[in-house]
Amino acid sequence: MERVAFKMRVFAGREAEYKKRHDEIWPELAELLSAFGIRDYSIFHDPETNILFATHLKTGRNRLDELFAQPLMRKWFVMMSDIMDTNPDTTPVQVPLVPVFHMD
Repeated sequence: MERVAFKMRVFAGREAEYKKRHDEIWPELAELLSAFGIRDYSIFHDPETNILFATHLKTGRNRLDELFAQPLMRKWFVMMSDIMDTNPDTTPVQVPLVPVFHMD
């Protein structure tokens, strides 16, 4: 498994709504993420910058390009597009982070 980390940004004043939507994540979306190889997924919020830091493990069968094309995933992206930075296709703007240190 490989650990992936990236950052996104939530709009100022929309932080509580972002958390609420994730607290109420659709069970079928969680199942879809798992089916596409995403495990141990966490998102952290920096209130000073509104940067979201996300990390997850990806299994060998991880297929993010296919996941992002799934109708349920597209529906989630559209729903989230009013509270965070998104690309023109409504996918979240995700900036990959480069690992520099890890300790078990």
